[in-house]
Amino acid sequence: MNISYASSTFPGDRDYNEDSFLSKETDKGYCFVVADGLGGHGKGEVASALVCDVAAEFFSAAGVDDIYGIFDTAQERLIEKQKEEHAEDAMKTTMNVVSISDKKILWGHVGDTRTYYFKKNKLISRTKDHSVPQMMVSMGEIKEKDIRYHPDRNRLLKVMGIEWNRPQYVIEEPLKPEKKQAFLLCTDGFWEYIEEKDMIKCLKKAKTPEMWLEQMNAIVKKNGEGHNMDNFTATAIWIG
Repeated sequence: MNISYASSTFPGDRDYNEDSFLSKETDKGYCFVVADGLGGHGKGEVASALVCDVAAEFFSAAGVDDIYGIFDTAQERLIEKQKEEHAEDAMKTTMNVVSISDKKILWGHVGDTRTYYFKKNKLISRTKDHSVPQMMVSMGEIKEKDIRYHPDRNRLLKVMGIEWNRPQYVIEEPLKPEKKQAFLLCTDGFWEYIEEKDMIKCLKKAKTPEMWLEQMNAIVKKNGEGHNMDNFTATAIWIG
C-alpha cells in the first residue's frame, strides 16, 4: 500500500489563522487531522492546535485502532485548557480525523470541517456538517447546494470544547484500504468556494496530492476574492 499526502493552510483575509492540521506517520500507520478553531483573537488557534497535538500524542501511543480515544482525549484536554485560561466561551474547534493502517481506515468528525471520500475519481461520500443548514437539508427544508450560501451556515450545533453529556462526534463506517482511494479533509473556508464537481475535475487531472491541492487552492482563491475570506486549510490523501 502506497500512501502519499499534502497539506496547505492560508489565513484568507483574516488577521489570525485559527486553522490547524496534523499529518502523523509512524510504523503503525498514518493519522491526519484538520481543525478549525472558533473564538477569535487567537483563542481558536490555541484550541485547534491543542487537539492536533493531542491526536499526535495519542496516535503515537495507541496506534490507529482507537479513533474514539483521539476525540475523547482531545475533548478532555481542551476542557482542561479552557479552565486554565478562563476561556470557556472562546476556545472551541471543529475536528476531523482520518487514521489509516494496512487493514482499515477510520474516520470521524465534529463540526463543519468536512472529509470527502473519493474512489476511482468518483465522490463516494462526505461527512455531514454539524450546522443549522445541514440540519435543514436533513429535514427537507433546503437543498444540499444551498448550504454554501445560507445565512446561518456558520451556526454550528456541535464542536469540540463544549461540555458533553455524551460524545458529539460522529465516526463513519470503517473502510478497507484499496488502490485509487482519495480523501480530502478541509475547513469551511475551503469547501465554501469550491464545488464537488471541481474537486473531481482537479483530481482527474492531478498526478500527485500536491498537484490536486494546488489546483483546488487556485479555485478557492479565485472564487473567494473580494468575499472577506475565512482561513482555509486542506489535507489531500491518496492511497495507491
